[in-house]
Amino acid sequence: MILKSNFIKATEKFNTLEENVPAYYFRRALVSDQAVAAKLMVAACGFYELYLNGTRITKGFLSPYISNTDDYIYYDEYDVMLDAGENVIGVLLGNGFQNNPGGYIWDFDKAGFRSAPMFAVSVTQGQQVLLHSDESFKIAPSPIRSDDYRFGEYYDANEEIDGWNQKGFDDSAWESALTAKPPRGELRVADISPIIKEREITPVAIFPGNGGSYIYDFGECNAGVCKLRVKGAKGQKIELRHSDSLKDGDVNLAQIWFRDNWDRDQNIVHKDTYVCKGIGTEVYQPTFTYHGFRYVKVSGITEEQATTDLLTYLVYHTELHTRGDFSCSDHVTTTLQEITRRSIVSNFHHFPTDCPQREKNGWTADAALSCEAALLNFDPERNYLEWMRNICKAQREDGALPGIVPTGGWGFHWGNGPAWDCVLAYLPYYAYIYRGEVAMIIESAPSFVAYLRYLRTRCDENGLLSIGLGDWCHVGGIKPKAPLVFTDTVISMDVANKMADMLDAVNMPEDADYARAEAAKYRDAIRTELVDFTSMRVMGDCQSSQAMALYYGVFEESEQSVAFERLLEMIHDYSDHIDVGVLGGRVIFHVLTQFGYSDLAYKMITREDYPSYGNWLKRGATTLWEDFKPDRVSSMNHHFWGDISAWFMKCLAGIRLNPNKDNVNELEIRPSFIDALAEVSAYHIAPSGKISVSWRKEGQSIILDVEIPKGICATAKMEPRFCFEDGERSKSIGSGTYRIIRV
Repeated sequence: MILKSNFIKATEKFNTLEENVPAYYFRRALVSDQAVAAKLMVAACGFYELYLNGTRITKGFLSPYISNTDDYIYYDEYDVMLDAGENVIGVLLGNGFQNNPGGYIWDFDKAGFRSAPMFAVSVTQGQQVLLHSDESFKIAPSPIRSDDYRFGEYYDANEEIDGWNQKGFDDSAWESALTAKPPRGELRVADISPIIKEREITPVAIFPGNGGSYIYDFGECNAGVCKLRVKGAKGQKIELRHSDSLKDGDVNLAQIWFRDNWDRDQNIVHKDTYVCKGIGTEVYQPTFTYHGFRYVKVSGITEEQATTDLLTYLVYHTELHTRGDFSCSDHVTTTLQEITRRSIVSNFHHFPTDCPQREKNGWTADAALSCEAALLNFDPERNYLEWMRNICKAQREDGALPGIVPTGGWGFHWGNGPAWDCVLAYLPYYAYIYRGEVAMIIESAPSFVAYLRYLRTRCDENGLLSIGLGDWCHVGGIKPKAPLVFTDTVISMDVANKMADMLDAVNMPEDADYARAEAAKYRDAIRTELVDFTSMRVMGDCQSSQAMALYYGVFEESEQSVAFERLLEMIHDYSDHIDVGVLGGRVIFHVLTQFGYSDLAYKMITREDYPSYGNWLKRGATTLWEDFKPDRVSSMNHHFWGDISAWFMKCLAGIRLNPNKDNVNELEIRPSFIDALAEVSAYHIAPSGKISVSWRKEGQSIILDVEIPKGICATAKMEPRFCFEDGERSKSIGSGTYRIIRV
């Protein structure tokens, strides 16, 4: 077992931006009388690489997990086979989040948990402890001369120690490890899907850069590291600079990292450095950092070394298995689906992050806005559950939540608010809708209630809220058109409603009644203070406000048609373009489908002129961008605009699982046969099996093919202009082929 009293470290010093401290090797021999099966456990405040008898056995990249170690300290478990005689446990220990000066913008350099990295290890056979970490571990500095989670890694191959983690190595000249002050957090097993290498990409182009450098273009944005393969001279220093885009023929670092300390940061950010030892072909890839990039600027190489096999892009992200996908007859739409999926996975390293090339933070709204699309396409729920534990642990005693998790304390005074905090409801809610899982609900229920009570203390005299970030990244700029008082209050209403549904699902009726009553209070306040019922327009008089009011149920059924007409007017006044931020963008297309305007939604998404998703593609996007501004894009790999994938699957293909929010084995198939498409195909793997829906136009008819697994009760509903060939518009169906006709 792992004990906090068994944590060890190499040094009291830790890496800073002014002074580098190397990562350290740790080794310890263990003698066994015979070959035996054993359990090896390793906990780390930082990242580790684990070796047994010279073989790397680490379960994943950047293990064990990323957390505030004042909250949770994570450990991994390994079933190993010890040899008879000598065995060697080897650990290479990096900074990880425990010491991340590159995160100074979010005060990670001031975090209370900051220290030199440390770890604890134990080897047991049944109840017998064969080894635990203490000062008997020997240490030596490794070739990793510095490592920073956000900025990069410096590796000097001349400092390599051959055989350091193998049997028979003489470590008599090595120093002894130091006992570390026990970390404060609770020990937890890292019950997560690990970060794995998905694939390798070779460059599509190589061309000269400035200062004798070479630019490698890998054709698309992803996240990961480069593997360097080179025959170099001893002491040759090769630098790799990573970016999403180019400017004036050079990597555009300022586009992703322009801060007050730019004079310093521009020399170190997104840079991995390798110093050759000059012996044959050398291979290097970073161990304790990763980058988001398409382009790499390579400095310090000769023209002869600038070959296609010098660099290989190793794409890394949490192991997410495909659970669904979408395609259609239009290349733009299919490509948008592809880049949305790429954005989701490249922004998933243990938990959803906001961008791999810059912040790598667990921004709460980003995850909330894209979680339905993520669950329709992949299986993130295991890692969602672990991250939810960290979200709840980060909750302040008064119920407030930070805007990023993990955090060292940053994000309570700026960067949060209901539209960001809604992650507390959205992750467990959609995991329940699509997987039928309730573990997140049960564990998070106390935080639900605490948060709702906190929100009530922040309301003004009219029962409205205006306390956080709003409709972020509005088209054309940052400042939203939808007033914060509206978006905060309507999201609080939605959060309370979702919490009520979830609390009902786990048989907590009193708490569910409280949540539902809170939702009703917010709705009454919105209708009293923020809606002009003479015109059926919502405060802000903009697409986001109007669409959110319709989507979240502010209007009565008798009011909805007029309110929707006002939304249509706003859209037409903007020449059928989107004029929203991320909150309005999450709902507007679903509202258009609800009222029979999927063709308009599709046009707004796919059109090539600014602002639109299609315009991103025309401008060269290979992942979703942070904003639509024509003159400058902040981040070129974000996922919080990614709900279009959910719209494709739910509205174009018509896969609507659990429509009544109480049975994951119920399915409604309600496709939109829009004029712009000749055929559509999508699937989703539900708990009961694979659901497939495809349709294609055949003359004046539409052929609908469905595959429905046993155990799922499915109903197909046609939009008003269509019906089955027998004249019915709605019927229970099973797997098969159906002919749809226009009415």
